[in-house]
Amino acid sequence: MSLLLQVNETGSGAKSAVEQDISVLELVMKGGVIMIPIAILSVIAIYIIIERALYISKAGKINPQNMMMLKDKLRGGNVKDAATFCRSTNTAWGRIFANGSSVVGQPMKDIESRVEDSAQIEMAKMERNMTYLNLIAGVAPLLGFIGTISGVIKIFHKISITADISIGNISEGLYEKMITSAAGLIVGIIAFAGYHMLNTRIDRFATRIQENALSFKSTLQGVEE
Repeated sequence: MSLLLQVNETGSGAKSAVEQDISVLELVMKGGVIMIPIAILSVIAIYIIIERALYISKAGKINPQNMMMLKDKLRGGNVKDAATFCRSTNTAWGRIFANGSSVVGQPMKDIESRVEDSAQIEMAKMERNMTYLNLIAGVAPLLGFIGTISGVIKIFHKISITADISIGNISEGLYEKMITSAAGLIVGIIAFAGYHMLNTRIDRFATRIQENALSFKSTLQGVEE
């Protein structure tokens, strides 16, 4: 009776040990030291994506009504009011056309150049720090690959010492190999996707600015005539 009880207790203990879950943090820690730079890169990538997305959303707003109001002021000869109105929008669009309006009266070529240069400056501001995303997209998977090599080295080192090819001996190296590879790829994908998503929004802004610039030029030509 006592033997049966002991066997049952041992069996239930083994079952609970098998069913014991491993936390995400414990799993990440099994990736080894290489997980530290990968984690740092993930934080940097997420910060840049969120910060740039918020900046582009605010600065890249283009209200169609604003262009209509600007054209009305220019047709009425209120050039100063037009420039003041543009600045009051506190957007990249406003800064671009405020600079363009401030040189109305000069040759059309100079006005076009001012608008184009202002647009380039505003897009450069939107693209600030985005090169780091492109860099992280390439570096993170390479760090994961380094972790893979490190894990394989640990496996062979353990086998050479113990002369035992058991799952217990190779599990530590396998954990490091698989976790670092997965983490590096995930961070790389996030950075890559964020970079191209932000670039798409900037390209969309650039297209709308070009459309508005043509309308701005047509209005000025109509006023001169």
